[in-house]
Amino acid sequence: MTWTLVLWLAAGAYAFKFLGLVVIGSRPLPSPLERCLDLVPAALLSALVITNTFAIGKDLVIDARLAGVAVAIVAASRRAPFVVVVFLAAATTALLRQVT
Repeated sequence: MTWTLVLWLAAGAYAFKFLGLVVIGSRPLPSPLERCLDLVPAALLSALVITNTFAIGKDLVIDARLAGVAVAIVAASRRAPFVVVVFLAAATTALLRQVT
């Protein structure tokens, strides 16, 4: 990937954002579209977590990271603070990697 390509992609991204402002303007979005857009950050974050948990390159791998994510899910479901969730997940992964 060259810097020219990076600059073109950045210009294209800003052009799409500008186009959205021009086309939509100050009009409100339809209710179903707004509900869908509210779910996009959670879907993207979930996709990143799953991809980084189960993949190394193009290979499917199940290792200590899965246990760390499982502990994080349990801690988050019990409404633990974010720092505690991250610490528990990292500690679980590190301990399992040390043992195996």
